[in-house]
Amino acid sequence: MEELVRLCKARGFVFPSAEIYGGFRSTYDYGPLGVLLARNVKEAWWRSMVQLRSEVVGLDASILSSPKIWEASGHLKNFTDPLVDCRTCKQRWRADQLPTTEDGSKLKCPNCGGTDFTDARPFNLMFKTFVGPVEDDGAVAYLRPETAQGHFVNFANVLQTEHLRPPFGTAQVGKSFRNEITPGNFVFRTREFEQMELEYYVPPDDAQRWFEYWCNERFEWYVRLGIPREMLRLRHHSKEELSHYSAGTADVEFAFPWGWGELEGIANRTDFDLKAHSAASGQVLEYFDSSTGTRYVPYVIEPAAGVARTMMAFLLAAYTTDEVAGEERTLLRLHPRIAPYQVAVLPLSKKDTLLPLSQEVLQLLQPVAMCDYDITRAIGRRYRRQDEIGTPLCVTVDFDSLEDKAVTVRDRDSTTQERVPIDRLVEAVNSRLAW
Repeated sequence: MEELVRLCKARGFVFPSAEIYGGFRSTYDYGPLGVLLARNVKEAWWRSMVQLRSEVVGLDASILSSPKIWEASGHLKNFTDPLVDCRTCKQRWRADQLPTTEDGSKLKCPNCGGTDFTDARPFNLMFKTFVGPVEDDGAVAYLRPETAQGHFVNFANVLQTEHLRPPFGTAQVGKSFRNEITPGNFVFRTREFEQMELEYYVPPDDAQRWFEYWCNERFEWYVRLGIPREMLRLRHHSKEELSHYSAGTADVEFAFPWGWGELEGIANRTDFDLKAHSAASGQVLEYFDSSTGTRYVPYVIEPAAGVARTMMAFLLAAYTTDEVAGEERTLLRLHPRIAPYQVAVLPLSKKDTLLPLSQEVLQLLQPVAMCDYDITRAIGRRYRRQDEIGTPLCVTVDFDSLEDKAVTVRDRDSTTQERVPIDRLVEAVNSRLAW
C-alpha cells in the first residue's frame, strides 16, 4: 500500500489536498493521471449500466437539498455515528470502530492506549449549510450524504417523461459528503467522495430475482475489467447489519492490504423510499400497469459503488513488478478501458527531422485513444515510465520511419515489439487494445 501511495504522488495520480499549507485531513486532489483514471472508471461503469442497456436512463440530481428530503428518508434521525472522546489525549473517535483491551472489557484509544472515554453520544454525519444571507432554521440545507434520494424524488418525473415500465432504472454519478469521524486508508474513506449508483425499479414479486441478478452482474464487472476473481468476494449482510430500509444487502469486497473492504453495496431497498417520500410530500409515487389495471409501488434494487475505492482496487490489482533484460521494472497491468493513457507516442530523438512525423502519428491516434506524447530522456526510461503508469501500448517513431513509413508498436505486458505501417496503425492499435 505504501508503494502504491508513493507511486500515486510521484506520477500524478493523487495529491494531498492543500499540501503547500500542510494538507487538509482526509481530502485529496486528483492529478493529471488521476483525473483520467477516474474518468475512465466512470465511463466504464456508465457504458455497462446505461449505454449497453435499453431500460436504464441517466440522472444528475442536485447536491444541495431540502431538509424535507432527509427527514422523510430517515437521515436526520438515523444517519448517526456513536461518538466518544478520550479523556487522556482528547482525541475523538467512533465508539463502534475502537479496539478493546485484551480481556475485551474496555475500549482502547488507538492514539494513547487509554481506556477512559466519555459516554457515547450520537453525531449526525450530514454537512449542514445555509441557503441565502440569513443563517436561521428556515435557511438550513444539507449537502447530500448519498445520491440515492435524488433518484427517488425524481421517480414520477422520469416515469412521465420516459414512459418506462418496470423493470427500469436511473443511473447517476456524482459527489456525496459525509462528516466522517475517522476517515482513513488513503482515498478509501474520505469526507468528500463520488458515487456511481443505479436505482432499479422492479415489481415487488420480482425483487429477489433482480437482487441476485445485480449481485452477480456487479461482481463480474470488476472481473471483466481485470481484477482477479480471487481478490474479490460477495458478502451478504446478516440481519443485524441490515439498514432500516433493506430486505437484503450484499457487498462486493476487495482484498485490500489491510483486509477485506467494501467496493460496492447491492441492496434490496424494498418500497421504503418511495412510500416515505410519497407520505411526506403528498405526491403519488407508484406505477400503473395498464395491461392489468393494477397500481403498485415498485421495489428498488440499488447497486452503489465508490469511484475512489474502485480506482484503488484497480490500481492494487494491477500493481506488480517483474524483470526485463536483467532489470526490475514496476508496471500497472491496467485494462485498456481503465488505463489513463491507452497509447504513448515516443519519438526516438528530439531532432527536428523526427518531430513532424511524430506529430502526424499522434494526430492520427488521438481521435481513437487517449494519447501521451513524450520526448524527454532516453527511450528505455520512457518505456519504464509508461509501464509504471499503465499505458498498454507505446508507438515509437524512429529514423527508419522516415523511409519505410512504419513505426514500432510495443506491448506493455510482454514488452514484445512489432513494426506496423503507419497507414494500418489505427487498425493495429484498436485490435491490440481489444476495446
